[in-house]
Amino acid sequence: MVRLVSILRPTSKPQGEMNMKRTVAFTAVAAAMALMGQMAVPVLADEGRGLEAVPFEFVGKAGDCGAAAGSRIVTAAWLKGMGLPDTDDPNKKDHHSGLLLSKNGPTPDCSAAGASIKGVKGMTVSETFEVGFDYRNGGHCGAGAPRFNVTTRDGVFSFVGGCSNGTASPAPQDPLEWTRVRINVTSPSQAFPPLAVGSQIESISIIYDEGTDTATSDSLGVGLAVLDNIHVNGELITGRGYDGKDDD
Repeated sequence: MVRLVSILRPTSKPQGEMNMKRTVAFTAVAAAMALMGQMAVPVLADEGRGLEAVPFEFVGKAGDCGAAAGSRIVTAAWLKGMGLPDTDDPNKKDHHSGLLLSKNGPTPDCSAAGASIKGVKGMTVSETFEVGFDYRNGGHCGAGAPRFNVTTRDGVFSFVGGCSNGTASPAPQDPLEWTRVRINVTSPSQAFPPLAVGSQIESISIIYDEGTDTATSDSLGVGLAVLDNIHVNGELITGRGYDGKDDD
């Protein structure tokens, strides 16, 4: 049995319209993800390795988010050909890997796609500590997803983002087709609650749980996002390998 907690979520409004309200169905999903999202990911030690984004799919059981169990409508995977260039060296393989996150159904469904960021445990939060990613234009960029769930070693859970609450700019590798998002974890307009300077990171995950009923730039909810160049405190993850790049 999962104990549900109350989480305040920004509504899916354009950046700058940060009207906060309670959404009961989403709160249940977010609470379950905060407590259970890591269970679908293999336990990997953070020591001695580079950053890695390990995809996972969460499908809740009855009671996790409410009476109904979640549906198998989520997908999370690094896929070749979906992302931006991974190398400038013509003698090396370039997989153009991108992280696909999809929820092919309604937002209240107790399910989510995501990626657990390995290698972050023990990082110290500074005033300039940012997380983010590049996302392919046309995909979903809402106030709730994609976002980062961040937990500190003193037990503070923060809803960081989502995407439309970050600072957006054209992505340098493809400014016409991709957008770069940066989110400061200490900012009260971008992290809920903002993390205290000096606190230490316990875990970071990317969460995608807004479905096809939640539209952003499109009139109908597309229900998916493609991410690349995942950014954590100045380090980039561009593929599925342990060093943040693709394994050959």
